[in-house]
Amino acid sequence: MKLFRKITGFALLLAAAAVLPLGSAGAQEKPVVRLAYMQWSSSVASAHLVQAVLQEELGCQVQLLRMGAEDIWQAVAEGRADAMLSGWLPVTHRQYFERYGQQLVDLGPNLKGARIGLVVPDVSVGRQTGPLGKRARPYIEAESIPDLREYSRQFRRHIVGIDPQAGIMERTREAIEVYDLEDFRLIEGSEVSMTAELSHAIRHQEWIVVTGWTPHWMFARWNLRFLDDPQNVYGGAEAIHTMVRRGLKDEMPAVNTFLDRFSWSPEEASQYMVWNQADHGLYPYEKALRWMYTHPEQVARWLEGLK
Repeated sequence: MKLFRKITGFALLLAAAAVLPLGSAGAQEKPVVRLAYMQWSSSVASAHLVQAVLQEELGCQVQLLRMGAEDIWQAVAEGRADAMLSGWLPVTHRQYFERYGQQLVDLGPNLKGARIGLVVPDVSVGRQTGPLGKRARPYIEAESIPDLREYSRQFRRHIVGIDPQAGIMERTREAIEVYDLEDFRLIEGSEVSMTAELSHAIRHQEWIVVTGWTPHWMFARWNLRFLDDPQNVYGGAEAIHTMVRRGLKDEMPAVNTFLDRFSWSPEEASQYMVWNQADHGLYPYEKALRWMYTHPEQVARWLEGLK
């Protein structure tokens, strides 16, 4: 009889546990944070680093949503994503901010000193220095965007771009009109295809002009320079902003506070991007963990009082 009572009591306990809410057992369900990002090196970097901090330090579950440039703005504005860390302002994403800005909460810059424009290799044929140790003249002689007209044949009248939704592509279409470059064709593609074309051109000392931006690992790998932009089509220094959906502050205050604090320098972002590119972008979360472990004081500042 005693054995029967014990078995019956244990069965009742199991039945009661089965109907209790998960949180009542001390194992609360992890909050889900949805981050929208683009397949740009800088966007991959910030999204995966924030994902790692939220998961490893704040106990969240993070869903990464890869989208096009306009789509990340629209997704956060409509509440299909909680946040994005890739709002390039005031120029690159100007049209998206005008369209969706009133529906978002701007937490301000997470990276200052960004830049976009047209970029060419800044390397010489053969030796990079002359007999007296002076730097040899670069094989691409164009120094400004207006120079593209003079050297159109050498550039094969091509500007190698990325995905058509990207803000830099919109600015480049504008630059083609402003600088009377109607003979040039803007080649749509991706960041991967653009950097592959750039790598091939540098290896073979061919003329090439691409849509480029900093921070980006390609500036660490090759000597590159921006073409002067006298009409300021591409703007000056840009900042990359964090945008969140309305209501996030009330629903996930710790997450919102961390996102508000999150910021890093172009040099710090480039370090992650160089690490990630070295493995062909195959292990971005691993690189985010590596960055966290090598910058513990900065991570601690982001999280002060939140754990």
